Amino acid sequence: MTRCVVLVRGINVGGAKKLAMADLARVLGGLGLTDVRTVLNSGNAVFTTRGAPEPLVPAVEAALQAELGVRASCLVRTAAEVAAVLAADPFTERTAGVDGAGSRMTYLFTEADPTPAQLADDDPRALDPGRIALGPRVVYQWCPDGVLAAPDVSRLVLRRWGLAVTGRNRNTVEKLATLLAT
Repeated sequence: MTRCVVLVRGINVGGAKKLAMADLARVLGGLGLTDVRTVLNSGNAVFTTRGAPEPLVPAVEAALQAELGVRASCLVRTAAEVAAVLAADPFTERTAGVDGAGSRMTYLFTEADPTPAQLADDDPRALDPGRIALGPRVVYQWCPDGVLAAPDVSRLVLRRWGLAVTGRNRNTVEKLATLLAT
């Protein structure tokens, strides 16, 4: 039994791709996943699976399309992977004690790591030196002036690297980690 989270990209943002969390939970349950709990209204759900988490991405994407008519990319991470992302955050010391830091620290989860060639052509760290760092299948982005004022790293990852990407702020990732641990 493995605790995991599914992160659905680009739903319920600005009125686009409406997806009720109850529907997301129902779709996940229909795939045989148990202990399903949605988190916020932004396409996050924690669950338990008996099988390997890797095959769940295409299964969830296909089920959302077939059952709800929602076409969206999904990423799945295990409880251990989410905990590792938080533990490896290179900006933890810099943001400690900063008011509102949890909403201004973004984790951009990616489907894979960039290749050396992709990094040589488009290294996101050059967009905002000292505020962007890379980890395993995650880009850390510190946005001290707010997310809207920060460079759009997700666009680079999606369009230039061709990788599925979805972002969550630290507050959300911490909530997910807590639920994954229970």
